[in-house]
Amino acid sequence: MTRGPSSGEVSFTVSAVAQAVAAAVPDREFIVQGTRRFTYADILSRSQRLARFLRSCGLGCTTERPDLANHQVGQDLLGIYAYNGNEYVEALLGSFHSRVAPFNVNYRYVKEELRHLLADSGATALVYHAAFAPQLAEILPELPHLRVLIQIADDSNAALLDGAVDYESIVGAGPGGPLDVQPSPDDLYVLYTGGTTGSPKGVLWRQHDIFISGFGGRNFMTGEVAQSHQQIAEQASAQPGTKLLVLPPLMHGAAQWTAMTAMTTGQTLVFPTSVQRLEANEVVELIESEGVLSISAVGDAMARPFLEAAERGNADLSSLAVWANGGAALTPSIKQRLIETKPGLLVVDGVGSSETGQQMRQLSTGDRAGGNVFQPGPDTCVAAEDLGSVLSPGHEGIGWLAQRGYVPLGYKGDAAKTAATFPVIHGVRYSIPGDRARHRADGSIELLGRDSVTINSGGEKIFVEEVEAAIASHPAVADVVVAGRPSARWGQEVVAVVALADGAVIPEQDLVTHAAQSIARYKLPKAIVFRDSIERSPSGKPDYRWARDQVLSVAAHEEPLFSEKGA
Repeated sequence: MTRGPSSGEVSFTVSAVAQAVAAAVPDREFIVQGTRRFTYADILSRSQRLARFLRSCGLGCTTERPDLANHQVGQDLLGIYAYNGNEYVEALLGSFHSRVAPFNVNYRYVKEELRHLLADSGATALVYHAAFAPQLAEILPELPHLRVLIQIADDSNAALLDGAVDYESIVGAGPGGPLDVQPSPDDLYVLYTGGTTGSPKGVLWRQHDIFISGFGGRNFMTGEVAQSHQQIAEQASAQPGTKLLVLPPLMHGAAQWTAMTAMTTGQTLVFPTSVQRLEANEVVELIESEGVLSISAVGDAMARPFLEAAERGNADLSSLAVWANGGAALTPSIKQRLIETKPGLLVVDGVGSSETGQQMRQLSTGDRAGGNVFQPGPDTCVAAEDLGSVLSPGHEGIGWLAQRGYVPLGYKGDAAKTAATFPVIHGVRYSIPGDRARHRADGSIELLGRDSVTINSGGEKIFVEEVEAAIASHPAVADVVVAGRPSARWGQEVVAVVALADGAVIPEQDLVTHAAQSIARYKLPKAIVFRDSIERSPSGKPDYRWARDQVLSVAAHEEPLFSEKGA
């Protein structure tokens, strides 16, 4: 049971959208990275040449969607194992043009993780930066299905792997123009989840659905769905080509959605030249030199270094109007610092997941931010605990954050997990990846946290995000992640892993006392583990497996840190 276009609704492919926008604004800059500057016409032509090469290798669609179950794939898959840059965007578009399904490869994976991902995907082709060639070479003998290798030259100067083709030799010159192949709205976009709490899973999206839910086919503020390719082209042409600075790596979904939305709306993408880590000084300088209007970032892990660089520098930030956050929460204190550093800044905090697309938003412009309460999109709701109904606004119970309408087909190769995550309620298919929420009487939704990292202590469910926010608000804290560990008394107990700001020293007791000002006593950490830094993914999301290892490595306190009665 999948959702196709309703009567009279236009079906979209990303390939057709890219061609429409490029025809409308061919000479507008699309991607800027240091001295490398590419127009919309440039990127379209280069991606079409890549698509033509993929087709010449015999890649494309082998089985049409109506003949497949929701967890099955009927296309060749191309992995993108690359840093941020024009090549990543071209690889996405080239796949869509050629009816090959692209998927993301986490460049932080070690050998076994990389082997598992490429084996699980069944990828036929891979585009990768030369810096990753040595690691790739170690596992290629175990991946006989991976037969098309396209290597992007970089500063590593690594030689081409045996059988690999140089990327620029494919896209730099040759015939351009559309291919003699007709992409389908049913063609796939595959997004592998980060795997911070378990093994990564390939989420299968129809192109039409991800275009509406994540690539800008629906206005995030108004909920209005695009009506035609001509409308998209006209709207892109009418706006002045504002510049969007993308900080998270494109190997994560939120950044890909930002890039594709920028294309749909005719914006210019700006990427820092530093691709392996966030260099905050370069970010501040780019705002001034490029006249950046908006920044896409993930959580405190990116906002904090930016703030430190902005506060110690004298760059002109006057062009910056929007800080768009997604993927990990911004704490209220950091939101406030952003607004104070750049008066008039609009902080947009978005909620979504690999399995839902964009779901909710929170806007902050001057008042202290509204915590974990968000305005839902038109297809966002809260499902009951037993998945038997959808809860009405004002219902007292806690349920599951849910999305209906334009949602994924399922998980690649996993029928059981597909059925569990995409249940049918009263004849409507929903995506419910595991976030707990409450639908408030005013229509807003209170996001409580991911069920997989919830701590059950003494019969009470404790959402780690709430504890993290309470501790992160202390000025001595640079970063924090919370996890549970076994407790003879409570079943599980809350432990916080904390990295302090440079030069800061603070007793554990003081941090817990500070947190007690904003959360109930039973939620307070029973211990604090100090570390020099917090392990996060390159996108800024916390690594909860690492956090659990840290909290298990230290002995429990005999007495709770918060000694007030009832703690």
